[in-house]
Amino acid sequence: MKSNKTMRRQPDLRTEAIILRRTDYGEADRILQLLTPEGKRSVIAKGVRREKSKLAGGIELFSVSEVVIHEGRTELGLLTGAKLLEYYDAFVKDIELIEMGGAMMRSVNARADQIESPEFYKILKQSLQVMQKHAGEPGRWKDVLRAWWGINLTRASGEDVNLHFDTDGEKLAADRRYYWDEEQAALSKANAGRIGVDHIKLMRLMVSGPAELALKVAGVDALIDEVLYVARCMEKVASL
Repeated sequence: MKSNKTMRRQPDLRTEAIILRRTDYGEADRILQLLTPEGKRSVIAKGVRREKSKLAGGIELFSVSEVVIHEGRTELGLLTGAKLLEYYDAFVKDIELIEMGGAMMRSVNARADQIESPEFYKILKQSLQVMQKHAGEPGRWKDVLRAWWGINLTRASGEDVNLHFDTDGEKLAADRRYYWDEEQAALSKANAGRIGVDHIKLMRLMVSGPAELALKVAGVDALIDEVLYVARCMEKVASL
């Protein structure tokens, strides 16, 4: 007896995407790892390496694209459309930015396999935009961005960013000095500690606000070494 039920066609996903990785496949195709607001997607771009491919211009590294993905029964989707929205051309002029952006993409690529978080897309896109805007400028802005990235990547990975209580469970005080205790992932009281109230305010601002806001903090260059150290410790814990 025939069933009257019909299979509903999975609607195509139209969304923004950042290309995390491209791998040549076959004679003319590419397998792409995409980061989208909906999470990470693996897709195949058919014929994209051919000269007249309409998809080629929309899958550049260090860019944001609008993509259309046909999702079938397998984990590998089919890329049916790609339009370049933002291209961060400053990367090709700065080796340090290429390395910095590449490291961010690799880190998110690995984490997104384990955790679904829309925050990954937000913080990666914002970081790329900051690098594009400030490329070539002097100062410590790259280190400020690295610190902002580490703190927010930790938060997006589901780890608690403890900037309110010390290792004894007491509220952080404006008149005390601290150091970062790596084992307990928290600030610990120390009379000669290098972390004070201004460092704590900056880190709290990084958690709650955009990277551009942290860049505008008065005296940020003098604070950033300690904050960057804490951010890197946080990021290390979140990757375990």
